[in-house]
Amino acid sequence: MVMPLRYLSFLDLRSYRPILLRRDFLASLTVTFLDIPQGVAYALIAGLPPVMGLYAAAVPAIVGALFRSSRHVVTGPTNALSLLVGSAVAAATAREGATPMEVGITLAFMVGALQFLAGLLRLDAIADYISYPVVRGYITGAAILIAVGQLPNVTGSGGSSGNLAHMVMAWGGGLPHTNPLAVLFALGTLVIVVGLRRVDRRIPGSIIVMVISIGIGSVFRAYGHQLQLVADLAPIPAGLPPLTIPALGRWTALVPAAAACAVLSLVESSSVARALASRTGQRLDMAAEFAGQGLANIAAAFSGGYPVSGSLARSTLNQQAGAVSRLSAASCGLLMIIVLLFLGPVVGKTPVASLAGLLLVLASDLIERDRIAMTMRGTRSDQAAFLATVLGTWIFPLDQAIYLGVGISIVLFLRRARLLTMHEMIIGEKGRFREIDPEAGEAGRACLAIRIMNLTGPLFFAVAGELEAALDSLARNPAARVLILRLRQAQDIDITTVSVLEAMAQKLASQGRTLILLGLRRSTLALLERTEASKHLGQENIFPVQAGWFTAMEAALRRALTLAGEHACGQQCPLAEYLATQEALRSVPETPAPVLSNVKQNH
Repeated sequence: MVMPLRYLSFLDLRSYRPILLRRDFLASLTVTFLDIPQGVAYALIAGLPPVMGLYAAAVPAIVGALFRSSRHVVTGPTNALSLLVGSAVAAATAREGATPMEVGITLAFMVGALQFLAGLLRLDAIADYISYPVVRGYITGAAILIAVGQLPNVTGSGGSSGNLAHMVMAWGGGLPHTNPLAVLFALGTLVIVVGLRRVDRRIPGSIIVMVISIGIGSVFRAYGHQLQLVADLAPIPAGLPPLTIPALGRWTALVPAAAACAVLSLVESSSVARALASRTGQRLDMAAEFAGQGLANIAAAFSGGYPVSGSLARSTLNQQAGAVSRLSAASCGLLMIIVLLFLGPVVGKTPVASLAGLLLVLASDLIERDRIAMTMRGTRSDQAAFLATVLGTWIFPLDQAIYLGVGISIVLFLRRARLLTMHEMIIGEKGRFREIDPEAGEAGRACLAIRIMNLTGPLFFAVAGELEAALDSLARNPAARVLILRLRQAQDIDITTVSVLEAMAQKLASQGRTLILLGLRRSTLALLERTEASKHLGQENIFPVQAGWFTAMEAALRRALTLAGEHACGQQCPLAEYLATQEALRSVPETPAPVLSNVKQNH
């Protein structure tokens, strides 16, 4: 299968000017300084060998840069996604006996396949149906979990996985075994990174503190002090990312976690892409974003990585550092490969406590207090969605917390969505039809015997219940002899709603009343013919769209007045007056236009 050109985003490099290469390279160098410590730190969150964080920032960054729509998003491991992956890794290794690396690469492949398929099927609107309070709630809850999860590394004592309460209790139980040297390194890292940010956020504080901690840590280790290094967890070898094959035999157990990771990754990366595009003016193709993100995850699966997303911190830094094209994000991956070739063992000498201090800073970045305050000043539904999702991350496994958030978003959507709109049409003050809103207390000259309802919006199966309830409410009024439904502004009528209309027509007919359908388009008429619903509705009660303003309406009104009688509403019928007025206007001959004389007129 050949991919459509819209998914080959790298084709825009055909107009690339070599003079811009210096700006792109300098931006990528700046981002790589942040990439190295974050890659190792995020792998620790995910419970994976530290080198997998570097692998996830190498080849996937190149593939994501070339195929996704955004020119500035840097693909790689992220905070919240790593925590979700860690939850799945812990569960799968305990249940299936798989190695963490097997779980990580298999999960990356499954996530990538789901995202790529979503891009090809143009399901980019999925991200729009996850409400902002839910996303903010998940990220906030995950940030707290990340911070609490690093406390054992800060103190150099024991800890445990599980929900928030279990993690806090396990850490508290290990406090008597605190390592003062670990606390010193963690707090030193935190102070240096925060201090450098206050001087200038463009200073690569993460890589600076990493270099300092490697140097000082090596000295302490040389004198026999107990200080855990990254290489003690798993060595970081020098060399290219390996070719890895996903263990698809375990895919059934990983489906729920893979789906949760795919949703979080898409929501996270699309939010980053849109935020950057709003600053640069770039037009995004979200279907290409989804497909490109999927290809990046598939690349991670075959190059020793784990599920990746669009990084907010690194992408923002990339744009602020002057990146012009997607070559900058791709160069980040190339530079990471160079780091792996020559500096892997050096990175392995990083004290774990220093990474824990860095992660405390990064977790704090995820807790955007102004955004949380804005959410809490919103509606009660927004507040409830945010708080429920935060609590869900602390109580349930993280993949279930994602589904809880998605469920809350769907409930909020169904509560607020009004896909079908139905307003009554009456004769206004100027003798013209207009819609009224009964809830706003509007009134006008309405005929009690003939009710005219204007329907707008999609009339597909999802609104069948709403349509049936609205028609039943109208039918309960015994004074209404004829019900006219104007469907000119309705779309997507399907067999489900046709069945509702047919059932209502039969119900009214059994009571000596009539349903008239007005303003039907050609496709709707064809559907009524194919389903033979037109026989039950009655051809004489179906009025298709006609040329001319309200031409079909007038024809339907004549039929309705014949059925109900001109005085069925107990007064001089405004609809009959309207028809009489229109006929009188048509009977008045047009006044010829005056002929201008060439003779000058004296005034």
